[in-house]
Amino acid sequence: MRYRILGTTQVLRPDGTAVPLGGARLRALLTVLALRAGRAVPVGLLVEEVWDGDPPADAPGALQALVGRLRRAVGAQAVASSDGGYRLAAAPDDVDLHRFDRLAGEG
Repeated sequence: MRYRILGTTQVLRPDGTAVPLGGARLRALLTVLALRAGRAVPVGLLVEEVWDGDPPADAPGALQALVGRLRRAVGAQAVASSDGGYRLAAAPDDVDLHRFDRLAGEG
């Protein structure tokens, strides 16, 4: 999978077709995870970023439901549970921002 977070957040399958994603919160969750691809992101940080400082009453439960929706969209193996958080199972080069940074640094 390839993840695009520069511009409109998108997920592309290996054949280049786009994976349909839901609304703004689902895209926000994917963006926060993609910014830290391959690394665990704590639940507290995910809640803060996805709900922009205005989390729902049951924020951990709402986040868990959102992660479930993301897993259904991109595949269960793409979002791993990690110690106190979640991790996008992707190499940095699978995310356009990280690939751009690497290529710009090489240029």
